[in-house]
Amino acid sequence: MTDDQPSPRKRLIVVGDRVLIQPEEGEDRSKVGLYLPKTAVDNQAVQGGKVLATGPGNPVSAPTDADQEPWKTGASAEPRYLPVQARIGDYAIFFRKASVEITFEGDRYLVVPQGAILTLVRDAEEDDEDVIPF
Repeated sequence: MTDDQPSPRKRLIVVGDRVLIQPEEGEDRSKVGLYLPKTAVDNQAVQGGKVLATGPGNPVSAPTDADQEPWKTGASAEPRYLPVQARIGDYAIFFRKASVEITFEGDRYLVVPQGAILTLVRDAEEDDEDVIPF
């Protein structure tokens, strides 16, 4: 590849039970508009942001019959996962200390394990039994 050709855009792939979140902007100000130092912002227990991508979830083993030995079954080689609850477009509130900040192609993101997410805010139109209407 030469210098005058643009490099192909890379993709960010989220693995396991992780969620890629774009943190909300403006969190460096107090409710009255005062700028907070980075140490004050880092001491907040929770943070929110928009879910941009999710991993496939936690891997689970294929169910087997009780009378067969697991290594003798003709189980498919296709991996199976227990999916994460977060969906792209949700607004997640999560424990700040559990997140890992990354920078990818100049943009700042947070990678958060599903276990650190406290709540998800989702559009009410979506049919989901996990959503409690308010």
